[in-house]
Order: sequence, then structure tokens, then C-alpha cells
Amino acid sequence: MKEQNSHKEETLKKLSGLYKDWFLDYASYVILDRAIPSIYDGFKPVQRRIMHSMRELEDGRYNKVANIVGNTMKYHPHGDASITDAMVQIGQKELLIDTQGNWGNIYTGDSAAAARYIEARLTPFALEVVFNPKTTHWTKSYDGRNNEPIDLPVKFPLLLAQGVEGIGVGLSTKIMPHNFNELIEASIAHLKGKKFELYPDFMTGGMLDVSNYNDGERGGRLRSRAKIIQKDKHTLCITELPYGITTGNLIDKIIKANEKGKIKIKKIEDNTSDEVEINIHLNNDVSPDKMIDALYAFTDCEISISPNACVIVGDKPMFLSVSEILKQNTDFTVSLLKKELEIELGELEEKWHFASLEKIFIENELYQEIKGKDSKEAVYDAIGKALEPFTKNLMRAVATEDIIRLTELPFMRISRYDRDKALENIAALEGKMEQVKYHLDNLIAFAIDYFKNIQKKYGKGKERRTELRIFDTIDATKVAVANEKFYVNRTEGFIGTALKKDEHVFDCSDIDDIITFRKDGIMQITKVEPKTFVGKDILHVGVWKKNDSRTVYNMIYREGKTGPYYMKRFAVTSITRNTEYPLASDKKGSEILYFSANPNGEAEVVSVLLKPSARIRKNKIEIDFSDLAIKGRNSKGNLVTKYAVKKVDLKEEGVSTLAPRKIWFDDTVRRLNAEGRGTLLGYFKGDDKILTINTKGEARLTSFDLMNRFDDEYLILEKWNPEQVVSCIYYDGEKDIYYIKRFLLENHLNSQIFMPSEHPKSFVEFVGTTDGCTAEIIFSKKDKEPEFINIDEFISVKGIKAMGNQFIKEKVKSINMSVPEKEPEKEPEEIIAPTNSNDESPAEGIIGDLFE
Repeated sequence: MKEQNSHKEETLKKLSGLYKDWFLDYASYVILDRAIPSIYDGFKPVQRRIMHSMRELEDGRYNKVANIVGNTMKYHPHGDASITDAMVQIGQKELLIDTQGNWGNIYTGDSAAAARYIEARLTPFALEVVFNPKTTHWTKSYDGRNNEPIDLPVKFPLLLAQGVEGIGVGLSTKIMPHNFNELIEASIAHLKGKKFELYPDFMTGGMLDVSNYNDGERGGRLRSRAKIIQKDKHTLCITELPYGITTGNLIDKIIKANEKGKIKIKKIEDNTSDEVEINIHLNNDVSPDKMIDALYAFTDCEISISPNACVIVGDKPMFLSVSEILKQNTDFTVSLLKKELEIELGELEEKWHFASLEKIFIENELYQEIKGKDSKEAVYDAIGKALEPFTKNLMRAVATEDIIRLTELPFMRISRYDRDKALENIAALEGKMEQVKYHLDNLIAFAIDYFKNIQKKYGKGKERRTELRIFDTIDATKVAVANEKFYVNRTEGFIGTALKKDEHVFDCSDIDDIITFRKDGIMQITKVEPKTFVGKDILHVGVWKKNDSRTVYNMIYREGKTGPYYMKRFAVTSITRNTEYPLASDKKGSEILYFSANPNGEAEVVSVLLKPSARIRKNKIEIDFSDLAIKGRNSKGNLVTKYAVKKVDLKEEGVSTLAPRKIWFDDTVRRLNAEGRGTLLGYFKGDDKILTINTKGEARLTSFDLMNRFDDEYLILEKWNPEQVVSCIYYDGEKDIYYIKRFLLENHLNSQIFMPSEHPKSFVEFVGTTDGCTAEIIFSKKDKEPEFINIDEFISVKGIKAMGNQFIKEKVKSINMSVPEKEPEKEPEEIIAPTNSNDESPAEGIIGDLFE
């Protein structure tokens, strides 16, 4: 009897080898059959099977999604939930699937209704560009019962139109959706041999900074922002969302940022339905412009996206650029069009061949050869021989299949044969063949016309939704809400937010930097903490901003225990945190006698009282810090006196010694700056303001704070001159008359409306802030000569609420304005403080005459 379960027959296998093979098989399966799309049709396998199943069920009517999912399971060996989710994602992109019912909301993130309640069918676009069984390569489904496409013959850059995300084993893909019309225009440009650029476009709109897009390759970066408008002084409204963010998620982030104290809002309302509307109500003390920046800095109103274009090319994953994908998609479309033309030409040639053969067969009564034949073979042989004299001009040899078709012609067709109609039919086929051959000979032109036709038929309503903008970099420390109360114990040397029994000095945010100055001349900068020891005898503690050159510190100090006294002015623009910097002297016993921090470079006058001494004629010195140059913090400063000082008293508050700030407007990021980017607006100081005037007849005065936003389009954006008259021509839609008015703006920051008419057809024709403007009126009547008007002479200056004077009653074709060039603002003289080449020398003219 044979021994059962013999150990001798067993063989050993290493587990490491099994795992290696199995893992490789699994990784290949996930990458090729689940996660990564094909470059040719832009579909993942589940998406391709859904589209094939829908085409299989297509009859022009809506099908229940549950039925489509069930049919798809013949091809996709997974559960119905994954198929339903994939189908909903395709449907929400509104390109391939015509949906009916509740398919969810891309704005709110609400999910679709159950598959049994919603319906779908293919769009006309999908039917035209996605399917063609004649050019499709097929393979067996997983169970071998059905055929499914390897790739669908998509004649459009669908992958870039829809975008895709997927995570495989060891790699992932993230391709952004792009604009339908821009993709077609880029394909046409490629076919013409021209350069093109492609940038993402999202259904949720928003704004997008593509300066680091890197053509969609790995390492690129996008910044996507919500569109935020200011409804009024206390209300902001989010009207468009960043890519991939829903209103629910965004509101949660805003609420969390508010709870953490990063931002300060009163309440938030979500009124989103077909359009996004999130209203954010602000407290009275919150700046709307600063809050917009804070929303971008601390919430998902701005997100960063890292694209990664990985696709399946053949049987391998490849990392490509968006431009390369577009080129390959376009070339693939051209090859499909060529294949379709070749198939069409072959079909036309077959029709022509049989129509010609039929004509020969009937006209020459070759059907008579059938008589007397007792078998099919004899009939076929007799007809074949009878046809031989007439087949010289045919495109190919006569095959047995042709003869069989001839013998199967109905008797009625033979008896009613019309020679003229047959000739017309053959001529029409020849015309179609010539047309197809022409298209094949001019394939690129044919492909261009194909793309143009697609755009004409389906491009309407697919305009760009996402605005391309270059974003400014928001400094979070400048927009963070001062949510922490900061305290100091000057004697013991502690600072922090937890010292609630000690002196409260200011409110700050938890991401601010704190600067401290001690009596011994040591400066230090630390982060905001509950309790930090910085050293005893604190003179000053404040919030420090990096690169702040306008905050100037004035100080008088003694070098060592008995050394001379020096004075210095300096700014602190950069440091290393938690490092002690000696600003007075390294000598032991150095001490600060007077210190002041001046946020706008103020320079005060102080009285230095000396201790009585026989060598001193006067014991009181007056020092004006405006006579002292602003130098680096390491500067020793100018000598005050070598004699002992009793005390230093403030005599007179100071004024700013800094020159007016030069302010530019950068139209790219729609922000002000002091770095020379964009258009110079002028030299600003104190209460100077910026004037903006928009097309709605609204003038607004704003401060020159660099945090202000100017996202709207303005007719005028300039430095405001309170004495400059504003001239305006506007059309009153209700009265159908043009008016001219001149007025001065009032000095307040509220919106000032100068166009009285609120009629929807009213509009501002011209507004200017330059004297001497003239208008040339071109009338609609051809026989009426143009008229010239000097606006300054036409009407005197009136109030901003005045309607103005009507200046023309006839119908106007156009108004041509002549505006004198405005003289540029003269650069103000800069206040230059005296400097000494030797910091240790006495300040001559200040204290030199006080000594014997």
C-alpha cells in the first residue's frame, strides 16, 4: 500500500521569494488595473468599464444607475459601491454623463442619492468622441464571457479635461482638470506646430497662482484661493472655493481658526445652493482687508496643491508633463481619425465594387447563366466565367462571396432595375471616396477642422471659471489677531501670557516675536510663551516685526560703571531668537539712562541733568535726537558727556524724522508695496490717502496701509489730492441723457457715490482727476459735425451729490477724451541728520560749549 503524506515528496520554498513575487504581482495589478489612468483614453479601468457598459445600454433614454452598475459588474470584478462612487465622480464633472436626480453637490460635499433613485445616459459629446467599435481593441473580461475595450478610442484630450487622482503601490497620480476650450485650442496649436501653455481650471472657480506649476510635472506647486468679496464694512462673502474644498470643510476650518484666536469673527452663515455663498460677519473693530488675508493665512481659503502627472503608457507607468500628455492625446486623435477615414474608404470601395458588379450582372443579363445548372457550385462557376470580360475596371478581383451576393439579389430588384439611378449611386460613391482620399492626404487640416467642430458644438458654456492670478505672500504675523494678553514683571525679569497678576503691556498673537530691553543694555527677542525669564530690570517690552526699519529706538547709556555717556538711534531689522545682544557696552556695569521706542521714527528732545562739579559751567544739556543719525544697533553712538549724569528728562515729544514713504501699486497681485514693484503712486506720510474710483460711480478713500486689498477693477487708483477737482461724464439711463459734473471729495473713508442715477443702463463714460480735460462728441447723425467741450469751462465745481449739467441731447456715437498728462509728484527733501566719522568724538555744537 502506498504511503500517504510522505515528507519525502515535500519541497522547501523560501518565504522571501514568495513575498517578492506576490508583492510585485499585487503592485502591478493596483497600478495598471485600478489606480493609474491610461494616457490614451484618460480612464482608469473602472471608469472605462462604466462608459463601455453605458454605451452597451444606450437607447437614448435615461437608465437607472443601479442597472448600469449591475451591468458594469460583468466587466469589473469588484463591489457595486466602488462602481457607483466612480460613476458619480464622472457625472459631477458634467462632460460625459447626462445626469438626472440628486447627484450630490460639489460645493457642499453632499453625497448623491442611492443608485436606485438616480438616472443617467451618455451625453452627445461622449457618443461622438469616446466610442467607435471599429477602431476599438478588445480583450476578454475577467470571467471570459464578454469582450471589453483595452482602451476606448477617445478623440479628445479627456484625461486633462477631467483630471484624475489615484494612489497605487509606490506611486500616485494627481492631474488637474483643465478648460475644455483651452485644451482644444492647445491641440490645434500643436497641430500647427505652435507653442502653447495649459493651466488648470476648476468647476468650483476660485483663484489660482500657476507661477510654479512646472507644466504639471512632479515638483510643481499650485496655490488655490477662495474668492472673497467685501459685501459691506462688517461682512465678507466667499463666492468661489479652492480646488477640492467643500463649504462644510471650509466652515469647520474657519470656526477652528476663530476658536484658536487666529482670526476674530462674529458669526458665519452658509447660504450655498446652486452657487457658493458663505457670509462671514465681522466685529466692528476688525479690518475687512486684514481679515481676508487672515482667512488665506490660517484657513483652507488658500491651499497648496502638488500636481504629479503619472499615466499608463503601453503597460508601464510614466511621469510626463501636461504639455506632453496633450501632444500624445492629440497625436492619438489624429491616428484614430486616420484609421476611421481608412475604414470609411474601405467601406466605400466595397460599396462601389458591389454596385458596379451589380450593374454588370443586371445590364448584361448574366443571371440567365443560372438556367440549367443543377448545383450551386455550377451556378457560381458559370457566373464567374460570364463576369470575366467585364471586370477589368473593378478595384479588385471578383470573390466567391461577391457571386453569392449576386445570386441572392431579389427578383423584384432585378426587374425594377434603373440604370440611371445605379449610375448616380456609383457617381455619389466615387465623390465620397475622393473626399475621403482628400482628407487622408490633408490629415492635419482635417484634424484641425475636427477639433474646431467639436468646440463649436460643445464649447458653449465651458468658459474658464478659475481666475489666474499671481498671489502676494501673506505674512501670518501681520494678520494674526491679537488674541493673547501679554504681561511683564519688570523687576523680576519675567514676561509672558500667564503673568496675570503683573503689568499688562499689550495684546499680541501667539505667533508674534517679543523684543525686550534691559537696564544693563541687553536686548533679546523671544517667542510668545506663558512665562519666560529674560533678565531683571526690564525697560521696554514690545512686539517685534522682522525687517521693520521704521521703528527707531533712541537711547542714552553709560559705558561701564564710571565711563562716558553716549547717545544713539538705531533700528532692529534682523536677529537670532533667544540671543542676548549688548547694545550699550560689553564693559561690566554699563547702564541705560534713557530709552524710547518710536514706531514711526520719532525724535524727541530730552534734558540731561549733570551732577554738580566744579569743572562744569552748566549742569543741564538739551539733546534733540533729530540731530542724530540713525545707525546700526552695534554702533557705539555719539558722545554726550564724560561727566556724571544725575538724570535724563523728556522735554518735548518728537515728530517723525523719516522721509515720506514711497508707495507703489503692483497690478499683478493687486496690492501696495514699498519695494518698488509696479506703478509709483507717490510719497506718503501721516494721513495721506489713496483714491479709488470704480465703474459704478463709487469713490473711496483708503489709507496707504500695505495690508489693504484692491481686488476690484478701478478707473482710477492714485494718491489723493484733497484740492484736486474730480471731473465726470456719466450717462443717465432713465433720462437717456449725458451729464457732466465737477466736485471735490470729502475727507472720510466711507464710500462716496457721485453718479446719482441707479438705473441699470446708467454708466460712467469718463472720470478724471486732471485739469484741462476736453471731450470730442461724435454724433450718430453723419451730417452733424463733431463738437468739442472744455470740461473745466463747461461747469463749475459743485457738491458731490449734485446731478450736474446735461451737455448733449442728440444721440451720441462716441465720446473721445483728451486728458493732459499729470505732472509727477516731486520727491520731498529728505531729513538728513548729521553724522560723525568718529563715534567717540563729542557732538560739536550740542554740548561742546558746556565745558571749561
